[in-house]
This record gives sequence, C-alpha cells and structure tokens, in this order.
Amino acid sequence: MTTEEVIIQLKQKSSASYLAGMKRFGIDNSHALGTPLPEVRKIGKAIKKDHALALQLWDTKIHEARMLASIIADAALVTTELMDAWVMDFNSWDICDQVCGNLFCRTPFAIEKAIAFCRRNEEFVKRAGFVLMAEYAMHNKTADDAIFIAILPITEREAGDNRNFVKKAINWTIRQIGKRNDILRIAAIETANRILLQNSKASNWIASKALNELTNRISR
Repeated sequence: MTTEEVIIQLKQKSSASYLAGMKRFGIDNSHALGTPLPEVRKIGKAIKKDHALALQLWDTKIHEARMLASIIADAALVTTELMDAWVMDFNSWDICDQVCGNLFCRTPFAIEKAIAFCRRNEEFVKRAGFVLMAEYAMHNKTADDAIFIAILPITEREAGDNRNFVKKAINWTIRQIGKRNDILRIAAIETANRILLQNSKASNWIASKALNELTNRISR
C-alpha cells in the first residue's frame, strides 16, 4: 500500500464533526483529517507491520497518518535517532501517548530515552518521558523492580511542573508503578508522600491523586 492510498482511506473515514470535536479534548487538529482512532487502528490492522511506510506517513505531518505510523512501525527497527526526531514533532497529548504506547515502550531504549526526555523542558517531550515510563510499567510484566525504584525519584524531582499534560503524566507513572506489586506500591506511596511535602499546586495534585488510588487498593 502506498502513502497516497493510506491517506485516501483515512479521509474516507473522517468526519467534520469529529475534527471539530478534537479541540474539546485538547487535541491540536491543525493538521488533522478528523478520523477516529478506532478507524485508524482498523487500517493499521490490515497493513500489519510496514516500517518504510510508517516513516513515509510520519513525514506527511498529518495527525492520523502519524497515529497510524506508530501502529505499523517495527519496534525492532526503531533507533534512538528516530525517537529523538519524532518526539520533537509531538504537538498534542494524544499523538505523544499513542507513539509512546504503541511503539516507543516496545524498544530496547525505552527507559534510557524516558529518562532523557524527562530532563527536557518542552511540554510534550517531557510528557513523553513520563508516558513512556507508565506504558513500560504497564506492558513489561517481567521487568525488574529495580528499574521502577530508580524511576520514582525522577517523578519526585519533576513534581513541581504545573503544566497540565506533564503533571498528569507524572501522576500516571507513579500509579502504574504502584500497581505492579506490593513492593512497588509501598515505594510509590512513599514517593507520593514525599511529593506532598513539596507543597506546590502541582505536587499536591500529583500526590493526592496517586495516594487516593494506591491507598484505596490496599484497603480493598
């Protein structure tokens, strides 16, 4: 399938009402067609893996084409250079989350790049770092606890960032780590309690949301 054929399919599944509605969810639709994600996934399922096509789709800058690129790209062929390039193109929380969840978290560089992205100041690059950590915690069932113990201090370090998409991702990371097992739940709760002591607007929000979920899991 060619890039042009894929874009035709995406346009056929698009709607003006969905395109307009994207803005209500904080999604940048300036380069979007208005194709719902389930329809994008159906197209991806039919294509399966095609890394060369994924690279071409990304270069179109079309929102849904980039979503599809993250679905059909081959994680085994992803390089750190590609990750660095794509993350700089993130302009919306949904493209950030889809690329991290569909592709980046499945690479051998997931934790390395997550840590690096968390040091950056760009909102969606930093969000990508924490989303990547959260997705890794969700998908890598056999990963050693030590990986996540080392990640938790990063959430504590960055908990003063009051930007909406960053603080939500930090909270998500803490919660996903804490839900892996009892040892990590205790470590995540201890981290959240230390974050609470920072007593900023962002840290209070991050910590309280995490503690609410993780302590409720203990009580059940």
